[in-house]
Amino acid sequence: MTVNLYDPLTYDNLMAGLVLHFEKQNTEDLKSIEHIEGPGIYSLFYSGDMDVYQSITRSNRPIYAGKAIPPESRKGGSVNTNHPALLRRIKEHAKSIDSANNLNTEDFSYRYLAVVPVWITLAERFLIEYYKPVWNLCLDGFGNHDPGSGRRNSRRSWWDTLHPGREWASRLTADKKQEDAEDRVRQFFLASRPQEEKSDE
Repeated sequence: MTVNLYDPLTYDNLMAGLVLHFEKQNTEDLKSIEHIEGPGIYSLFYSGDMDVYQSITRSNRPIYAGKAIPPESRKGGSVNTNHPALLRRIKEHAKSIDSANNLNTEDFSYRYLAVVPVWITLAERFLIEYYKPVWNLCLDGFGNHDPGSGRRNSRRSWWDTLHPGREWASRLTADKKQEDAEDRVRQFFLASRPQEEKSDE
């Protein structure tokens, strides 16, 4: 008989450990972002009344998860762990939400965890794989920046199609319809459930 030995370093167990630690962190209102230091991972939660998101409203399932890495780490240099990478990234998202015609920052909260830089990308992957946030896996484009005047023929993202308002995105080619974006979200929620829901079965 083969003994089933617990290995804390398997992919699934590492993910479970990260998620457990992440959920112990406080959730704060996006409208009033406090001082945050360091790089790491974060998630955004929705509590508004937009019909298409009602299955996750006021739940523990984030609408988006992301990472914040100091600029130096992309160049292979020494990383300044005091760099306010998390603060800057979350503030960028708050600005995007505030620009959208049908979203309000007062309906959002955030949670973050400062992480040793070498683990940040993997930690972000764990959050996305575990929770399956709709703005990561269905409505691409939320984390995009202005592509610049040289790429104005780029297509408008699914996120900007459902949530119009960002000035730079309004200048991109609109080849999608808002009602199609709404249907895309509904189909995503029907087909996709986070790991925590599956574990309850």
